[in-house]
This record gives sequence, C-alpha cells and structure tokens, in this order.
Amino acid sequence: MLDSTGWSLPSLTAGPWIYAAVMTSILLDVFLPVLPSGILVVTAATAASAASASAAGAVGMAGAATVPYAPALLPLLLCAACASVLGDLAAYRLARRGGGSRLGRAVARSRRLSAAQERLGETLERGGGLLVVLARFAPAGRSVVSLGAGATGRRLRDFLPWSALAAAIWATYGVGLGWLGGRWLGATWLGACVPVLALFLAGSLAAYVIRRPAAAPAPAG
Repeated sequence: MLDSTGWSLPSLTAGPWIYAAVMTSILLDVFLPVLPSGILVVTAATAASAASASAAGAVGMAGAATVPYAPALLPLLLCAACASVLGDLAAYRLARRGGGSRLGRAVARSRRLSAAQERLGETLERGGGLLVVLARFAPAGRSVVSLGAGATGRRLRDFLPWSALAAAIWATYGVGLGWLGGRWLGATWLGACVPVLALFLAGSLAAYVIRRPAAAPAPAG
C-alpha cells in the first residue's frame, strides 16, 4: 500500500476529517472547477471499500476487526450528494442576485456557450433536465449550468430537482467506482487510479454528448 514516498492510501484518508474535506472540495468546485473533488470522492471510497473488506476478514478469522479508521461508504455518499446540491444552489443564488454578470458577458461573446445556454433554458422549460445531469459529469459543466440557470432567471423549482438528481447519480457513480476498485484491487494507488480513469471517461462522454449539435427538425409534410 506504500508508494516510494512512504504514503499509503489509507493514511491519506484516515480520520473523520475526510468527510469535511470531501464536502468542502465539492462545495467549492462549482466556482473553482479545477478542484479534484471527484478524485477525492473516488479515493476515499476506495479506502472505505478496502477497509470494510479487511474488517470483514478480520472478524471472520479473529472474531474482532483491527483495521485503521476509514470513511464509511454511506456517509461518504450522503456528504458528496448533499455538498453537490448545496454548491449548485449557492452558485444559482449568486448568479440570480447579479453575481453572474461577468458570466453573462463571457457567454455573450461565445457562440458555442450562448447556444449551450439557450439549450439549457429550453430543456428546463420543457421539464427535461437530462442536460443538468450530464453536465454534472462534464468538466466545468456543473459551473456553467448552475451559474447559467441563475443568471438567466430560470425558476428554482425547475432547476433544483434536476440538480438533486444529478448530485445523487454523480455521488453514487463515484462512490460505486471507488467501492469496486477497493474490492478488486485493495487500498492501493492502482485501486484508486482505475476508478478515477473511469470517472474521467464518463466526463469525456458527457462532454461529447452535450456538445453534439441538436438534431435538425424533420421537414413538415
């Protein structure tokens, strides 16, 4: 479990502070998309999964588990999902109150961003928020959607349910990947890197789907 620097995956995620770190990272990455919140969620879930498997083995062999502290999967999932919704709501409120004026000017200068924002508005008005869910996986997509929904005055009741669904799916996917990595490869850096790669692949696929031009309407008659 140790790398050449002597750091192990469990040592970096041990302690209740990991929940606060996960929540803080997710809350802030709607404003600073460079923060590795997804990587942190997957890494913590990998350590949690491997620790639970080790604990089960220790109980089976010795009657008591003697494994170091590790985050639990369900609290980790709840922290990630709740922080995602709260971050979306904070960005939406900030943009709604005028803090998104700079975003509006930046969007107006970009034909692609303007088209994406228009598609977002039309999607929310139709009651379909698949774009919100996909954007949660795409790089910086969460920021564009949350700030854009507020800056364009979209109703909170149209945006928030889809934000909650996106948060639940994203958190479940990230924790699930970490769980699989920890079960198959243990609390190793390889066990974390493989799920992180799967997370990036999902983000690339989501970005491709979002950027794909909308199908032209069929001719009448």
